[in-house]
Parts: sequence; structure tokens; C-alpha cells
Amino acid sequence: MPITKLTPETQPSLSDDRLAALLALLPEAVADGKLNWEALREMLVGQLEDEASEAAGKPHDEHFGLFWPGKRAARREAASPAKAGLHPAPGEGVDEANTRNLYLEGDNLSVLKLLRKAYSGRVKMIYIDPPYNTGNDFVYKDNFAESSDTYLRRSGQADASGQRLVSNPKAGGRFHSNWLNMIYPRLLLARELLRDDGVIFVSIDDNEVHHLRMVMDEIFGAENFVAELPWQSRLSKQNDTDISTNHEYILGYAKLRRISNRRLKESNLHTWHSENSFAILPLPL
Repeated sequence: MPITKLTPETQPSLSDDRLAALLALLPEAVADGKLNWEALREMLVGQLEDEASEAAGKPHDEHFGLFWPGKRAARREAASPAKAGLHPAPGEGVDEANTRNLYLEGDNLSVLKLLRKAYSGRVKMIYIDPPYNTGNDFVYKDNFAESSDTYLRRSGQADASGQRLVSNPKAGGRFHSNWLNMIYPRLLLARELLRDDGVIFVSIDDNEVHHLRMVMDEIFGAENFVAELPWQSRLSKQNDTDISTNHEYILGYAKLRRISNRRLKESNLHTWHSENSFAILPLPL
């Protein structure tokens, strides 16, 4: 007898009360206010698949990580060639006749792509102060960002005419996904530019620090995490909210953090400075 598989294209509509009941019973099966059929299928048949895999001696094809709508496209964007070029602007610099520094002005993703060929593996330190995701309707204004309506249609939260199918609270996935799609390709390119003993620092606040930490663990490797540094970002009190926060964060990751000889001692003084990996030079006493 023929078998009909339930796919997202043929899924029946669920009333709000049924979706709420399913959310209470299986919260993993609901994402961005809609039923996640793939997660539901994994929960319903996962036990049978696990038993079959164990019986056949096959490993499970899954791994730990952060996933969001648009991640694959963001990875492809980092690998695509630049669509712009650099042109000198004589007379707009500072001390142009003597300095050896460069000041590049333009969309940072395009600039990073253009720097890749000449500066790959040559940069000692990178500092990024990206636009923060403050819970507003974040859409980064470059060629890769997508509008709110585009995201809602692609993620199934709006129909073809743009009619909203579910509510989209500020804590919804679109706000995080758009920000992650912005930062992900830029971090991939930044890693390419770093030397083996290079390091990158990224400023961030509470809205995305947890996501950024996981993304940088993936790109740079958790073993190359250097520190999560809180810094006092304001001195005044914020009286229009329940809790006044006066700090943000700076995440530090190395291209290749030193495993041994991290501390400079008299016993390793002759080799400490010549190792081709990142370590923090202590301040003199």
C-alpha cells in the first residue's frame, strides 16, 4: 500500500489551542511560533532510529552547535568574491606622505573580502565593535541583509502576500537570526586575516553575548577562547528600567592559543617570545 509522508508543504494547520497544548507537552517541537516538523519527527521516531543505529554499529550524525535560519547562506557569502573595489582618495588622509598606515572606508564585509588576498595570515590583532542587537527591528544595511517580510515568508511566519501568521515578539528568532547572519561571515573572514599568534576582540552587550560566544567557539575553536572581559560602559544610573546595567563585554579569541608556556618565567625566557602562537605578555612588575 502506498505511503504518504508528511512534509512542511502538506502540513495541516493547527489551531492556537492545539499549538499551545503541544508547546506545553513538547516545547522542542515549536520554534518561532510555528510547528517544527523536523524536530517533531526526530522526537517521535528518534528512539527507533537510535536503536537501529546502535544495532548496526553506526555513529549518530549530529553535533553540538548553534543553528539559525540563514546560516548556510551566510557561510556562502563569506566565500563569495567581493563585488566592489578599493580606490585611492588622495588628500583625505592624515600625514599621507609619511605614515605607513591605511584607513579603509566602506562596507566592512566587502573590505574584508578585498583584504583577504593581500593580508591573509598577516594581521596581529583585530578589534570589532559591531552594531548591537538591541531588540529593535535589526536589519543591517548591506547587500546581504534581508527585510523583516522576507524572513517571515522564508521561515513560514507569513504567507506569500506578507500576511503575518504568528506574532513576532522582540525575543523572537528573527532578531537573533538577522544579527547572526550579519556577524557570521565577517568573523569567518577575520579569522583568515589573523596570524597564527594573532588575536581578535569583539565588543558586545547582553543581547547577543551568549550567541556570539557560541559562534566564535565554532569559528575559532573553544580551545582558543582567551577571555570574556566585562567593562564599565557607563557611569550614570538608568532610571527608566527595572535594573540599571553599567557594563558590556569584550570577547577575546586567538587564532592559535598557546597550550603550554602561557606564563613567562625565567625557565622559558629564551623560547617564550619565539613561539608561533598567542600568549599574553605580562606587564612588568
